[in-house]
Amino acid sequence: MTHPCSEPAEPARSGRILAIDPGEKRIGVAAADLRTRLAVPVTTIDAGADPVEAVTQLAREQDAQALVVGLALTLSGALGPQAQRAQALADALAEMLDIPVHTWDERLTSAEARHRLPRPGGRASARKRRPKGDLDAMAAAIILQAYLDSQRGSASG
Repeated sequence: MTHPCSEPAEPARSGRILAIDPGEKRIGVAAADLRTRLAVPVTTIDAGADPVEAVTQLAREQDAQALVVGLALTLSGALGPQAQRAQALADALAEMLDIPVHTWDERLTSAEARHRLPRPGGRASARKRRPKGDLDAMAAAIILQAYLDSQRGSASG
């Protein structure tokens, strides 16, 4: 059985790699310099009417050498409706961009992002909510870091 996520492939050694966490309303974006290989949240873009155009434009502005698209697989590892939309986005981006476009299993990254981000105003203001865009960008950073870390493991093993 083939896994719906791309195998880690070694992108160019210099430049930037972007990851996106696609959602219905927002797309979280993270980036890493390929020398430091440390993923950081960058921004959130509106999924809007044409997410392919928005991501393509951002990838070109950032001079991305590769792109990683998060796939929200079901807990059993299947491609549910959300993952199917993300796969379609990845396929469309691969056609638009002249760079490698990989997919990566992003199960539970939103929950992990919630734990990593501090609450606005500290713990005393637990009722305040974080901006959802912050969560989306952090989830993209988690996806990208996992992808980059998997490359280190495959390169040394």
